[in-house]
Amino acid sequence: MAEKTFKVMAETGIHARPATVLVQTATKFKSDVNLVYKGKSVNLKSIMGVMSLGIPTGAEITIVASGPDENEVLAVLAETMKDQGLGE
Repeated sequence: MAEKTFKVMAETGIHARPATVLVQTATKFKSDVNLVYKGKSVNLKSIMGVMSLGIPTGAEITIVASGPDENEVLAVLAETMKDQGLGE
């Protein structure tokens, strides 16, 4: 299992458009990928799960991956977060 924590920097938090990009990115990998916010964990391959968290600006989120390509998926998602202006 591998995990990485991010601080959400986008003014609008993680809304529909960037959530969709994150979900599409996570779906490309075999590992189980979860997003954790305020003690709630949802499947990062589910847009409804991600949207249900209502992640605002300044929130700390953790992405947890478990599986054969867990390190690769975390690296790609970290880059996606940066590219989308979501977090660091």
